[in-house]
Amino acid sequence: MKVKWDYTELAEAYLKRPDYSKKAVEKMLEISGVKKGDHVCDVGAGAAHLTKLLAEKDLIIDAVEPNDAMRNNGKIITEMYDSVTWHDGVGENTGQESGKYKLVTFGSSFNVTDRALALIESDRILEKGGYFACMWNHRDLNDSIQIQIENAIKSRISDYDYGSRREDQTDIIDASGLFEKVQKIEGTVLHEQSIQDCLEGWKSHATLYRQAGDQFENIISDIEDILKSLNSEKIIIPYTTRIWIAKVKK
Repeated sequence: MKVKWDYTELAEAYLKRPDYSKKAVEKMLEISGVKKGDHVCDVGAGAAHLTKLLAEKDLIIDAVEPNDAMRNNGKIITEMYDSVTWHDGVGENTGQESGKYKLVTFGSSFNVTDRALALIESDRILEKGGYFACMWNHRDLNDSIQIQIENAIKSRISDYDYGSRREDQTDIIDASGLFEKVQKIEGTVLHEQSIQDCLEGWKSHATLYRQAGDQFENIISDIEDILKSLNSEKIIIPYTTRIWIAKVKK
């Protein structure tokens, strides 16, 4: 499947990104009522950060990912789970069976779809009473180190914009007319990384990559200088997992 953005060059760096808050994911599963053996479709599954958390709950998962390099990494991460099957597909056209899934998830991928079309596709593949959920990990931009990094980015990209990945998703979900009341879930994540792994994580920051153009390598170098100035082998990065979940009306 062809998509607007090619993540091939970011695939290895994506392995260094944080997992989602387990408490937030467990709350999502509680609300949706999924149980062992239920079918879930994880769309834009990437390097399986969400997929593996779902697999740990003994769910039957179809992981949909359009990028070959990302999908191959996801397969490696989840190879111990017989319940996970990987597919080439996109949020607007998953290629999956209609009415099959109790839960459809988008982990850090809903923002790179045509969201209105992705919601229509989610409605198509959800069973009666099923749930749609989208989520992201948002760095705490009030953290002192993250403030330095943000300043470094904006010194080179004055109009830097996080786009829809930091928006409240309620309005776009409501506008579809396909879902009941949207619920929001949050959970904290303290992600410990080596300085090098943190830098590799920044190399996977697709929103930055797209907007930076020929300034990308310079920004990465600036971030490297900030991280090395900490004189520490490791860094603790605070994140908030934010999930929007809604029950299909059909």
